[in-house]
Amino acid sequence: MSTAEHRPIPLPVAPAQAAHASVPELVVISGKGGTGKTSVVASMATLARDAVIADCDVDAADLHLVLDPERIETHTFIGGHEADIRQRDSEGHGTCRDVCRFDAVKVVQGTNRFAIDPLACEGCGVCVELCPARAIDFPERTCGEWFISTTPHGPMVHARLGIAAENSGKLVSTVRQEAKRIAATHGSELILVDGPPGIGCPVIAAITGATGVLLVTEPTVSGEHDMERVLELAGHFQIPVAVCVNRWDINLKAAERIEAHGRDHGAVIAGRIRYDTAVTKAQVAGRSVVEIGGAAATDISS
Repeated sequence: MSTAEHRPIPLPVAPAQAAHASVPELVVISGKGGTGKTSVVASMATLARDAVIADCDVDAADLHLVLDPERIETHTFIGGHEADIRQRDSEGHGTCRDVCRFDAVKVVQGTNRFAIDPLACEGCGVCVELCPARAIDFPERTCGEWFISTTPHGPMVHARLGIAAENSGKLVSTVRQEAKRIAATHGSELILVDGPPGIGCPVIAAITGATGVLLVTEPTVSGEHDMERVLELAGHFQIPVAVCVNRWDINLKAAERIEAHGRDHGAVIAGRIRYDTAVTKAQVAGRSVVEIGGAAATDISS
């Protein structure tokens, strides 16, 4: 967290990254959803002013609800392939159904023909290779869109993954790469990333090679447990971590345990944020909490 209004946000720098002259990249993540991660990112973007903002929580993107981006570019995201049986050429052998491990090949009701369930198809291509009649096409699959936008606080790259679409990790990488390109072009001093929750593929895609990670957690049993998993993940990739305890005042003992555990893992304690109803008011108004004011805004800004 910054220690004075509008001053650059200090980042822990890993030795591997220190040797490169790239734009510093801070990824804000959480072990679980609902810790206030996106609200913190929105406030940091407001304070930083010159940051390039990247919303890499592509499965459930919501940073745009606060930062009010105006889209200037829209791009299609291609995330693999999807099988499609040509009914006119299919001979009804059923080989495709026999070899599909995902139960994505269904019998067309009232016929001996088969069709692909697009929600179940994983795009592995086994049915395409083994179909005796060569009656299965394998076109690219459109899985979502990514955008370049302007906001009152700087350029923003964000995305929208399609319903039940896969390859969110690949889309996260696309958003990060574009944010880096814009930062280098504009001479920006910081890339600020709203990362996904958890420790899965999207999170790995969001933090790999980053300058530092800010872990926003909460003083609950699940918050403590999931924070430990994130610390282990960041440690595996040797990425410096700072820990921020949001709503610390709802359970002081748990907040102190979290901070002690973070220190034991080599994390820097960035600070605490009090529980504040002004955060909800800011969300309803479509603004960051530092623009509204209140206890949380004071904690984030100081």
